[in-house]
Order: sequence, then C-alpha cells, then structure tokens
Amino acid sequence: MKNLTDKHFYKQNRLKQLRAFCVAAETGSFSKAADLLDLTQPSISLQIQSLEKDLNITLFHRNGPKIVLTEIGKELLPIAKPLVDQIDTLPSLFGEHLKKDEETELNIAAGESTILYILPEVIEKFKKAHPNVTIKLHNQTGMNSLNLLRENNAEFAVGTIRDIPGDIQYRGIYNFAPVLILPYGHPLAAEKNITLNQIGKYELIIPPPHFSTWTIVESVFDEHKIPYKVSLEAGSWEVIKKYVELGLGVSIVTSACLTGNEKLTSHPLPGFFLNRNYGVLLLKGQSLSSHARHFIKLMDPNFFNTVQ
Repeated sequence: MKNLTDKHFYKQNRLKQLRAFCVAAETGSFSKAADLLDLTQPSISLQIQSLEKDLNITLFHRNGPKIVLTEIGKELLPIAKPLVDQIDTLPSLFGEHLKKDEETELNIAAGESTILYILPEVIEKFKKAHPNVTIKLHNQTGMNSLNLLRENNAEFAVGTIRDIPGDIQYRGIYNFAPVLILPYGHPLAAEKNITLNQIGKYELIIPPPHFSTWTIVESVFDEHKIPYKVSLEAGSWEVIKKYVELGLGVSIVTSACLTGNEKLTSHPLPGFFLNRNYGVLLLKGQSLSSHARHFIKLMDPNFFNTVQ
C-alpha cells in the first residue's frame, strides 16, 4: 500500500490535486474546501503542497487560516478549472450523449433581432447534427430573458446587454456597427460624413423605451445637446425598416439587421454610436446540457475556454 505522502501517489492523482486547488481558490479557505470535498484539512493542504512541489510554484500566500492566490495561482486557475469541471461532469454528459437520439428539447431566450438575423444559420447546423432535438425560442429580451434563466425556463440567452447583473455571466461573440438607414432619394443619402445635427433635423423611427436602442439613441443625442424627434416607435427591426422604406422617417440600427435586400440606403456612424456586441448570457453556476454546449460552440468554438 502506498503512503499518502508518496510523491508518485499524488502524481497519479493529479485530478484530486487540481480539484482541491480550484475549490480552495474559490472558497479562500482550505477548511471550507475540505468540507465541500468531504476531506480533512490536512489532506487538502497535502494535495496542494504536492501540486506546488511538482509544478515548482507557489499557488497561495498563506497567513494563518487565510489564503490568497499568488499571481501564478491566478494564472493556473482558469486552466485547471475547465479540466476539473469536464471530468466531474463526464458521467452526466456521456449519459446525455448515449441518449442523444432520444427526443428532447433545448430552450433558448433571444430577442427578435437575434432570432431573425443571428441564429438561423446556427440552428440549421445544429438541427443537422441533432434532428430529434426540439428547439424552443423564447422571444424575450432584457430582464425578461434573464428571468427565464433564473427560473430554469431557458438554458441560456443570446443577445446584447449593457449592465450585467452579479448572477449572470456574459461573453460577446458577434460585433455589429451602428448604421443610419434612409429611404431612397433622402437628402442625406448623398452626404459623405453625416453629423448628429443633420440627423436630428429628421424624424426618427426607433424601438420603444424598454429597448436598449432607445436608451442609446437618447444618451448620444443628449450628450451632444442636440434636439431630436421620434415620430414612430416600433419593437421590430423589420417593421422599422419597412416604414423607413416608405419615407416616414430615418432610423439608427445595427448592421446585424441589414440583409442587403432592403429598399433603402445605409450610412455608417463612426464616432457617435459604439458597436453593439451580441453574445451568450448564462446563469452563474448553471450546468448546461450537452446540447446547449454544442449549440454555443457552433457560435464560438472557444467559448468554454474562457467562460466557466
């Protein structure tokens, strides 16, 4: 029987070392890590000491019961945690893999623009790989989409967000530039460098106040102290584009919603409006199904290398 202090024994149990390190780093305490892992504190300390010795590094600053990650420890944590998580979730993930041909469903929260312009290609690829999975798209944005995550009615959300709550993690995947859209023949269509003053002279068609676009437009014009007038509010980019085509006003949209088939002209707006990021929102601590992970990887193959 091997002695617990034997170096080779611990090398053969690298997973235990890394798990002890990750839990200790997250809890800030060897004793709390021991409680969570159902081990003794000396066992946790020994595993981490062995890991430090094998790697020839110091992972924690120790001050009595208080521990703080060193700089090299901070570098190791995002590398070690995915490895531990993948091993720990292997049974459930493999079980789902074995049942992949059984009928199941995947719930996703996303706004209309995301559903129309970003997700179709991803869904097409996903359905080819998982024909028996029913995708349920919940057309919700903002707090409504976040509440779906919190109530376990959606596994993840896809969209844009300005202020990220503490229980949510977000990673941007897509980046779209803001553009001014105009009907054919509009006086601004021939201008090369359009200013906010010029835009403010024409009636705007934008989404209602509960949409982030409304807040962004308002803040930019107010910041530059330029008056503007909203003549029409519509909660759909397709509706907005249609009314711009009819000559009822101009609008500021993200390039995501432009397909090239619209009967209108568009102008970039650099320097006034920031690019808009669209990405994935997850509830912290949420365990995703294999189908959800595959769907997200279709959008960004490296997503889970940076988001835990």
